[in-house]
Amino acid sequence: MGLMHLGAGQAIMLLVSLLLLWLAIAKKFEPLLLLPIGFGGLLSNIPEAGMALTALESLLAHHDAGQLAVIAAKLNCAPDVHAIKEALALALPSVQSQMENLAVDMGYTPGVLALFYKVAIGSGVAPLVIFMGVGAMTDFGPLLANPRT
Repeated sequence: MGLMHLGAGQAIMLLVSLLLLWLAIAKKFEPLLLLPIGFGGLLSNIPEAGMALTALESLLAHHDAGQLAVIAAKLNCAPDVHAIKEALALALPSVQSQMENLAVDMGYTPGVLALFYKVAIGSGVAPLVIFMGVGAMTDFGPLLANPRT
């Protein structure tokens, strides 16, 4: 586990995330934007943490033969991770949702970032809240800094 599972893409993204955090903190360059982006990049690229995996992706990553056989039977494919991923890519969204629910029933849970994506970004609420917050901070910032003028 840990650094032994670090891929080249993850290493590059971790370096980019650290660069963004450094620019935000040390250089004060757009900290409202770069700090959350850099922190999110760090969280999502930690090797083998599974923070960004859905319940079904966690099931496929664990390679449990019995559970893979159940999923494969539902998708009418071979009980192989690669075959299941191909069948899921071609499946209807309703079937994908059923497989996700089946993975949850088998005891797998989605990662924190996967839940955040589903609730905030997938529904379209997060961009609205973020832009309202940044807009309010930039519009009311001078007023709050010097309320007499």
